[in-house]
Amino acid sequence: MVTPGETPADLDAMMVADDMTEAQSDAARWRYGFYVVLTGLVVILVGFAVAVLRTGEAGTLFAGMAGVVGTIIGAYFGVQAGQSGKDRAEAELRRANDRATRMAAYVGPQNIDHIMGPVRRPGRG
Repeated sequence: MVTPGETPADLDAMMVADDMTEAQSDAARWRYGFYVVLTGLVVILVGFAVAVLRTGEAGTLFAGMAGVVGTIIGAYFGVQAGQSGKDRAEAELRRANDRATRMAAYVGPQNIDHIMGPVRRPGRG
Protein backbone atom coordinates (compact mmCIF):
# COMPACT_ATOMS: atom_id res chain seq x y z
CA MET A 1 0.00 0.00 0.00
CA VAL A 2 1.19 3.49 -0.76
CA THR A 3 1.79 5.77 2.19
CA PRO A 4 0.60 9.40 2.25
CA GLY A 5 2.80 11.65 0.14
CA GLU A 6 3.96 8.76 -2.07
CA THR A 7 2.74 8.10 -5.56
CA PRO A 8 2.90 4.78 -7.34
CA ALA A 9 5.98 4.67 -9.57
CA ASP A 10 3.99 3.24 -12.50
CA LEU A 11 1.53 6.13 -12.38
CA ASP A 12 4.33 8.72 -12.32
CA ALA A 13 6.00 7.01 -15.28
CA MET A 14 2.75 7.09 -17.26
CA MET A 15 2.23 10.80 -16.54
CA VAL A 16 5.73 11.73 -17.69
CA ALA A 17 5.35 9.77 -20.92
CA ASP A 18 1.96 11.40 -21.62
CA ASP A 19 3.35 14.87 -20.99
CA MET A 20 6.31 14.22 -23.29
CA THR A 21 4.08 12.81 -26.03
CA GLU A 22 1.75 15.81 -25.77
CA ALA A 23 4.63 18.28 -26.05
CA GLN A 24 6.10 16.43 -29.04
CA SER A 25 2.78 16.28 -30.88
CA ASP A 26 2.13 19.96 -30.19
CA ALA A 27 5.56 20.92 -31.56
CA ALA A 28 5.06 18.71 -34.63
CA ARG A 29 1.63 20.23 -35.30
CA TRP A 30 3.03 23.75 -35.25
CA ARG A 31 6.08 22.83 -37.32
CA TYR A 32 4.28 20.88 -40.05
CA GLY A 33 1.39 23.34 -40.13
CA PHE A 34 3.89 26.14 -40.67
CA TYR A 35 5.51 24.23 -43.55
CA VAL A 36 2.14 23.64 -45.21
CA VAL A 37 1.17 27.31 -44.92
CA LEU A 38 4.57 28.43 -46.17
CA THR A 39 4.38 26.09 -49.16
CA GLY A 40 0.90 27.36 -49.98
CA LEU A 41 2.08 30.97 -49.81
CA VAL A 42 5.04 30.25 -52.11
CA VAL A 43 2.74 28.59 -54.65
CA ILE A 44 0.37 31.56 -54.53
CA LEU A 45 3.23 34.06 -54.94
CA VAL A 46 4.63 32.15 -57.92
CA GLY A 47 1.18 32.06 -59.50
CA PHE A 48 0.79 35.78 -58.81
CA ALA A 49 4.14 36.57 -60.43
CA VAL A 50 3.31 34.50 -63.51
CA ALA A 51 -0.12 36.14 -63.83
CA VAL A 52 1.34 39.66 -63.47
CA LEU A 53 4.00 38.95 -66.12
CA ARG A 54 1.37 37.64 -68.56
CA THR A 55 -1.37 40.25 -67.99
CA GLY A 56 0.41 43.26 -66.54
CA GLU A 57 -2.51 43.96 -64.16
CA ALA A 58 -0.79 43.90 -60.79
CA GLY A 59 -3.43 45.84 -58.84
CA THR A 60 -6.37 43.58 -59.62
CA LEU A 61 -4.36 40.41 -59.13
CA PHE A 62 -2.87 41.70 -55.87
CA ALA A 63 -6.35 42.21 -54.39
CA GLY A 64 -7.25 38.59 -55.13
CA MET A 65 -3.94 37.32 -53.81
CA ALA A 66 -4.27 39.34 -50.59
CA GLY A 67 -7.69 37.78 -49.94
CA VAL A 68 -6.39 34.25 -50.44
CA VAL A 69 -3.28 34.81 -48.32
CA GLY A 70 -5.35 36.38 -45.53
CA THR A 71 -7.73 33.45 -45.57
CA ILE A 72 -4.94 30.87 -45.38
CA ILE A 73 -3.13 32.63 -42.54
CA GLY A 74 -6.37 33.25 -40.63
CA ALA A 75 -7.39 29.62 -40.96
CA TYR A 76 -3.98 28.40 -39.81
CA PHE A 77 -3.95 30.48 -36.64
CA GLY A 78 -7.65 29.80 -35.99
CA VAL A 79 -7.10 26.05 -36.11
CA GLN A 80 -4.01 26.34 -33.90
CA ALA A 81 -5.86 28.44 -31.31
CA GLY A 82 -8.81 26.03 -31.27
CA GLN A 83 -6.54 23.03 -30.88
CA SER A 84 -4.65 24.74 -28.07
CA GLY A 85 -7.90 25.33 -26.14
CA LYS A 86 -8.93 21.73 -26.66
CA ASP A 87 -5.53 20.52 -25.46
CA ARG A 88 -5.78 22.62 -22.29
CA ALA A 89 -9.23 21.20 -21.50
CA GLU A 90 -8.03 17.64 -22.10
CA ALA A 91 -4.96 18.22 -19.92
CA GLU A 92 -7.15 19.46 -17.07
CA LEU A 93 -9.41 16.44 -17.45
CA ARG A 94 -6.37 14.16 -17.42
CA ARG A 95 -5.05 15.83 -14.23
CA ALA A 96 -8.42 15.38 -12.51
CA ASN A 97 -8.50 11.74 -13.56
CA ASP A 98 -4.96 11.23 -12.27
CA ARG A 99 -5.93 12.73 -8.92
CA ALA A 100 -8.92 10.41 -8.67
CA THR A 101 -6.73 7.43 -9.57
CA ARG A 102 -4.17 8.38 -6.94
CA MET A 103 -6.87 8.83 -4.34
CA ALA A 104 -8.35 5.43 -5.19
CA ALA A 105 -4.89 3.84 -4.97
CA TYR A 106 -4.29 5.48 -1.59
CA VAL A 107 -7.66 4.52 -0.14
CA GLY A 108 -7.36 0.93 -1.31
CA PRO A 109 -10.05 -1.66 -1.99
CA GLN A 110 -10.50 -2.53 1.68
CA ASN A 111 -12.04 0.91 2.39
CA ILE A 112 -14.17 1.27 -0.72
CA ASP A 113 -17.46 0.41 0.99
CA HIS A 114 -16.74 2.93 3.75
CA ILE A 115 -15.88 5.71 1.25
CA MET A 116 -18.48 5.04 -1.47
CA GLY A 117 -21.20 3.57 0.70
CA PRO A 118 -22.54 0.08 0.41
CA VAL A 119 -22.53 -0.86 -3.25
CA ARG A 120 -24.44 -3.82 -4.60
CA ARG A 121 -21.91 -5.83 -6.52
CA PRO A 122 -22.90 -8.36 -9.19
CA GLY A 123 -22.94 -11.90 -7.90
CA ARG A 124 -23.51 -10.89 -4.28
CA GLY A 125 -26.97 -11.46 -2.92
